[in-house]
Amino acid sequence: MKVFLIAGEPSGDALGAALMAGLVRLSPAVSFEGIGGEAMAGEGLVSRFPMSELTVMGIAEVLPRYAHLKRRIRETAEAVIAARPDVLITIDSPDFCLRVARRVRAVSDVRIVHYVAPSVWAWRPGRARKMADLVDQVLALLPFEPPYFEAEGLRCDFVGHPVTAAPVASPAEAQAFRAARGLGRRPVILALPGSRRSEVSRLAAPFGAALARVIAARPEARVVLPVAPGVAELAAEAAKGWPGEPLLIPPGDAAQKRAAFRAADVALAASGTVSLELAAAETPMVIAYDQPWLTRIIVKRMLRIDTVTLVNLVSGTRAVPEFLNEACRPGPISDALLTLLDAPGGQRAAMAETMRRLGRGGDPPGLRAARAVLDALG
Repeated sequence: MKVFLIAGEPSGDALGAALMAGLVRLSPAVSFEGIGGEAMAGEGLVSRFPMSELTVMGIAEVLPRYAHLKRRIRETAEAVIAARPDVLITIDSPDFCLRVARRVRAVSDVRIVHYVAPSVWAWRPGRARKMADLVDQVLALLPFEPPYFEAEGLRCDFVGHPVTAAPVASPAEAQAFRAARGLGRRPVILALPGSRRSEVSRLAAPFGAALARVIAARPEARVVLPVAPGVAELAAEAAKGWPGEPLLIPPGDAAQKRAAFRAADVALAASGTVSLELAAAETPMVIAYDQPWLTRIIVKRMLRIDTVTLVNLVSGTRAVPEFLNEACRPGPISDALLTLLDAPGGQRAAMAETMRRLGRGGDPPGLRAARAVLDALG
């Protein structure tokens, strides 16, 4: 069996590598071609060009490279058509991948699978209908996603979320982290202001002000800031104005980051998949996020859900407090953090249910994804 895969960013590369490993386990004679990063290379893929060419975000970054990206879309589609694979699997990066799929679909009957369902449940539900014209199957990370695509006649398989297969620090590792940092039994507050420069720039001030209020009420508490790659200097500079001399975890130190997640009593985090990482580590959280005013207006008109926190959505609860846009203010955020420090158990059931519904305890997502692809191929 011949499989052509396309991944355009590190998260997709990790998904692709796990899927490749699953396919090899279930169908050892499989061969791979396509575009991916280091993780997929480790599973045997020789990328047609560096995946980093596709890892661009935002209009300012895309415009100077628009002509080059269009050429790569055309070249990739032509390579798929010439390879005549049994299946084309596009992984996330819809702006690139679905344009390739459109070109391939126009001249070929190759089966097309898209891995990671777009969040049509949150906004722009019409994307499900458009995808039904381009792909044959969708692999979903969230358990409530399939019905949105099945309603359009498109096969959609829930295959589990990669957070369920990611390593989590043990209680012993969390204790060792506290001992090495001189934290003892002091309250530890994890601060996670995002992984993009725009997020850190907007959230640094309200996060810092909220943490100052908490430290004023709990002087013995310490703030721990795991720094995301690409924003290390910006986050470190912002944290200089925060109370209590925050402890920084440098980017790339995955073991220390995992230990910090498990050691923390509570977390203040930007909205995103980090809420699932915190749930996996059993760390209660408060979610806060702010957007530019124009984005606020657009999102408010288009958003179809009453919470953006994935733990709330997956568990079917509203256990995690969130403070978005106009509500992203230090006072309410600090009050929520102090309440959590006093009674941290309120989110425990929702976090456990989230992990269960995402597939913890079952087969790893890569294997489940591989099984879904092979089942659809017959």
